[in-house]
Order: sequence, then C-alpha cells, then structure tokens
Amino acid sequence: MNVKKPKSLPGAEKFTNIEIILLTVLLIGGGEHVVDMEDIAVKANELAPGRFAWRKYPQQINIENVRTFLSDAKKIKHGNLVNGSGRTGWSLTAAGLERARKVEGRFFTIVSNAPLPIRKRVNPLERQRQTRERERLLTSDVFLKLQISGIDGVTRHEAETFFRLDEYVADTMRERKITRVLNAIGEDDTELLRVASTLATMVRKSEPQPLSATKSKPSSRVRHKSIAKKI
Repeated sequence: MNVKKPKSLPGAEKFTNIEIILLTVLLIGGGEHVVDMEDIAVKANELAPGRFAWRKYPQQINIENVRTFLSDAKKIKHGNLVNGSGRTGWSLTAAGLERARKVEGRFFTIVSNAPLPIRKRVNPLERQRQTRERERLLTSDVFLKLQISGIDGVTRHEAETFFRLDEYVADTMRERKITRVLNAIGEDDTELLRVASTLATMVRKSEPQPLSATKSKPSSRVRHKSIAKKI
C-alpha cells in the first residue's frame, strides 16, 4: 500500500523534535496551565506534518512518539524543560518556558507557510490577576534590592518570596509557581523579565532542604536518659 507522506513545512527541519514539542506546549497554553497529551499531538502535527506519524501510516499521528519526546524533554540531561505525564497532562517548567519563547521567535521567522500562532484570549479576571502580580513584583523589596545591590546582595529566602515560595513548596509545584510568575511578565517588559529570570535561576540552583534535615538531633545526654528509663 503506497500512502502519501504529509508534506513538511520548508524550514521545519531546522528544529529538533524537542523544540517542536516545546513550541507546541507553549502555543496551546502549557506555560500557564497543564495541557492534554492529545492536544499536544494534534498541534505538533500542524507545526511539523508527518514528524510524529506512524511509519506505515504517515497520515496518522503516533501519540507514543509525542509522549517519548515529552519524556525526553523532562529529563535533567535535556534541561528539565517540562513537567507532567500522560495521565496528568503536561506543562512547561521555567527553563522550558524560556526555551520555548526563543524557539517561537525563530520558528515563525524561518519556517515558510507555518500556521500563525493563535493564543487564547486572556479573560478579564486573568488579565487583572496578571496586572496585580506585575505590580507586586515591581514593588517587591527583592526587585528593588537587586536593582541596587545586584544578585550578590539577594539571599535565597528573598528570591523565594519573589515567587511566593517557602520550604513547604517543593518539586513540581515550585516549578509551576516560578513558571506562572514568568508567564505573567510580557516579553516587552525586558527589565522585569531579566530580574525574574535571574532570580528563577538562583532559586532552582538552591533547592530547599527537607524539614526533617533541619531538625537538631537530641543530645547524647538525652539519649542516655531515654535508654536508662527503658532499662
């Protein structure tokens, strides 16, 4: 059976599979919330027709191919660019959001006949939230301190307050909070974006210690008394 393979878009071959996946997740809202695997698969096929298809049936999307590259993008060796799973959905990490924005700028410049990105309109309540968040960031002590003293004058705790983080927020939820803040900043707001990206790097490099690790061990004197009571 001779099945015609979908025609790829001129210029799309300059982008890796992971870059196509990151761009896809960004365009369908994965920088703000979790997005579904099937939606990612369909949009990725629009951006790179046939790239994620079955070998024998090139007109059909192979969702396992999409899952594979999402899993690759999640790995530390590739920069931990996404969070999620096929069951829970997928979203961009702070690093993934930054990378996806760079890919977006290149993709729609290089690729001929690429479908123009259609972003969901932000509803009024979300717009108000983003405006309040921007005002909070611009008036925060850490933003002003970094402007005056530079990154060396900012502590990890101060950087965490910028993203509303503390020792109780860990792993995936930390990344989602960081990404949410970065995504609320417009690309034309270059100074605030620069500060936020610098603080995000600082926070990600210094993960909080588990609470159990910070608790002091009982003194040997107390332990001896406990043993004596048992005897």
